[in-house]
Amino acid sequence: MTGEGFARTALPGGLVVLTERMPGIRSASVGIWVRSGSVHEAREEMGVSHLLEHMVFKGTARRSAREIALSLERRGGSLDAYTTREHTSYQARVLDEDLDLALDVLTDMVLRPLLRESDLDLEREVVLEEISTVEDTPDDLVFELHSEALWGDHPYGYSILGTRETVTALTAADLKRVHALRYRRPNVVVAAAGNVTHEAVVDRVTELFEECPDGGGATEPVPAPPEVVPREIRVARSTAQTHIVLGTRTFGHRDPRRYGLILLANAFGGGMSSRLFQRVREELGLAYSVHAFQTFYAEAGISGVYVGTRREWADRALQTIREEMAALVREGLTEEELADIKGQVKGQLVLSLESSGSRLQRLAGLELYGEPYLTLDDLTARIDAVTRDEVASLAAEYFDPDRQVVLRLGPEAA
Repeated sequence: MTGEGFARTALPGGLVVLTERMPGIRSASVGIWVRSGSVHEAREEMGVSHLLEHMVFKGTARRSAREIALSLERRGGSLDAYTTREHTSYQARVLDEDLDLALDVLTDMVLRPLLRESDLDLEREVVLEEISTVEDTPDDLVFELHSEALWGDHPYGYSILGTRETVTALTAADLKRVHALRYRRPNVVVAAAGNVTHEAVVDRVTELFEECPDGGGATEPVPAPPEVVPREIRVARSTAQTHIVLGTRTFGHRDPRRYGLILLANAFGGGMSSRLFQRVREELGLAYSVHAFQTFYAEAGISGVYVGTRREWADRALQTIREEMAALVREGLTEEELADIKGQVKGQLVLSLESSGSRLQRLAGLELYGEPYLTLDDLTARIDAVTRDEVASLAAEYFDPDRQVVLRLGPEAA
C-alpha cells in the first residue's frame, strides 16, 4: 500500500513495515512497536512490560549496555524507549546514512536482550526511583490516581510503572516469559520516517527479523471497560497546591467523533485563548496551570480537565470549571469559536508533520489502531467537516459536570 510518500508492507507472520518519505531532509526517525503494555498484564505483575523495556538496554549477546548507548550517540543520533498502556516502543533518530545501523541496534535490543538477574537487581532500583519521582510530582501523581478511580479494576487503571510491591517481586524469569510471549511477529510494527526508501527498509527488516518468533503470541483483545460512576475523591497530601482532575470515559481511538472532541477540548481548555484559560487564569487569577486533555485507547478513552491551585482557591477553581462545563453543555461553541479552533488545530497539525518524529508516531498509530492512512488534505477535510451540532452533542455527553470523576490531591483533603 502506497501513497504520497507513505508505504506499507505486511511481512510473513504478521510483522508490518510502514514508511513515509520526507524529501529534503537528511535525517530519519525509526522505531519498533510491540503490542505489550500494562493493559496486557495481570494485577500481580503490574509494571512488567515497563521493566522489560528498561532491561533491553542492559545488553545483548552482541553489545554491552555501554556499546548500546554509544552506538548511535557517537554519530550524533539518539535512542529512546517508552511503555504505554497498550504497547512498548523503541526508537532512534539518526542521520539518514545511519538508518541501517539504527535498525540493527534496535532489532538487537528487541530480539536478543540478555535479561540477566544481576542486571535486574540494579535496574529494579532505577524503576523504584522512577515510581518515587511520580510520587514526589503531584501534577503527575494526580493523573495516576484519577485513572485508578475512573477505571476501577479494569487494566486501563493499572499503573504503567507498577507498584513498589509488584516491581520488587518481578524476576528475570518473569521478564523472559513476557518477552517470549509478546515479542513475536504478530505483535511487531516497524516504522520509519524521513529520508528513507521503503524497499530498502523492508529488505533490512526482513533480514534482521528473520529469527523473530512467528505466531502464538497475538495479543488478546482488551475487555470492555466498565461504565463510569461519577464521584469525588479526596487524597490527602502535604503539597503547596491542590491538584484536581475531572474526567470521564469516552470512545476509543478509531471512533470518527475523535476529531470533534479534539476541537471541542481545545476550544475549552487547549491554549491561552481557550475558555478555561481566559476565565480561570486571566479573569480570576485562580491558577497558573489549567487545561483540558484527551487520551484515546483502543476500546475507550478519557476526556478531562486539570487545574493546580492554592488550597484556599481549590473549591472556587473547581466550581468555576464546573460552571464553564455547564455553559459549554448549554451553549456549545459559537460559529466563530468553531472556526477559530479549526484553524488552530489545522495549523498545529501542519507544523507537527514537519517533524520526522511526529510522522513516525502517526505511522505507528495507523497500524496499532487499525486506521487508514490519511493525507494532510484528508485530515484537514475531516476537521473542516465537524459541525456545531456534532460539537454540541459531544459537549452534552462528555462535559456534563455531573458525569465527571473528580480527584483532588492536596492538603485540604486531610
